[in-house]
Amino acid sequence: MALGLARSALELWGWGSIEARSAGVAAFSGTPASGGALRASARHGIDLTTHRSTELTPDLVAWADLILTMSRGHLVSVERIGGVGKASLITDFVTEPRIHDGGSSEGVRDPIGGDDAVYEGTCQHLKELVELALWHIAPHEAT
Repeated sequence: MALGLARSALELWGWGSIEARSAGVAAFSGTPASGGALRASARHGIDLTTHRSTELTPDLVAWADLILTMSRGHLVSVERIGGVGKASLITDFVTEPRIHDGGSSEGVRDPIGGDDAVYEGTCQHLKELVELALWHIAPHEAT
């Protein structure tokens, strides 16, 4: 969902110089998005039907300028495979307490196994977090 939201914002804002990718520290490459993620994203105008998971590799870490993780555990995993100095918890960009959504100093709650309301809440939370992170790294032409 975060990738779809990021790509949507980048397109809307005309920031073609930024490329976003998605990879997971415990992902099995080729797995489609869950039904809950598909439905929540669709409600936000994002089509994830062709999305397939990708395992995070040292090559992807080397390619990236910035890696945003959803949890502290993910951050540790990314740093372990070479992401020290280029990885951050997505909630690190939050300055408004209302966006912290409870325990988000530890990251974003994984909606897996939740109902559509849980996925929708996560999608809305991610939308705010992704936009804050993108504004933080805004390309020069956007500032």
